[in-house]
Amino acid sequence: MRSPTRVLAVDPGLTRLGLGVVQGSVGRPLEMVHVDVLRTPADLDTARRLHRLEQGLEEAVRLHRPHVVAVERVFSQNNVSTVMGTAQASAVAMLVAARHGVDVKLHTPSEVKAAVTGSGRADKAQVAAMVVRLLRLAEAPKPVDATDALALAICQIWRGGAQNRLQQAHAAAQRKESLR
Repeated sequence: MRSPTRVLAVDPGLTRLGLGVVQGSVGRPLEMVHVDVLRTPADLDTARRLHRLEQGLEEAVRLHRPHVVAVERVFSQNNVSTVMGTAQASAVAMLVAARHGVDVKLHTPSEVKAAVTGSGRADKAQVAAMVVRLLRLAEAPKPVDATDALALAICQIWRGGAQNRLQQAHAAAQRKESLR
């Protein structure tokens, strides 16, 4: 039996950054370890907001000791200032993970939706319902950033585990071929 993977997932945002820690493995029940939302006030300058996010992420990595940090991939939006803040928060999460020697994996919103619900076009309510079901929660965490982070962690456990097995099988096949 495979040992469970612990994922710290980050739904990046400058005002609200969702954090979810889920532990589990493919084919086994998942366990929510922690969920939170880091908040920064809009009237604080960007550098100080990013510093506060860094401090919260540092604490989360030290406390939960994840095997991997999953970050939602920033995608193009109409509002440039929103995408800039999201990208900056994403970079802080990647930096904190790298500082601790933790691998970082990026997933698109469509990839997360498809992993959790079976459809890359699922809406927020469908994703939340599946997160509640898969993690055996009484209700979806609020705000939605927290639920999104948990969905991202689930995606990483399910998709990341499969990707790792494929990479290991490919590497083993290459080793076998090189021995011939």
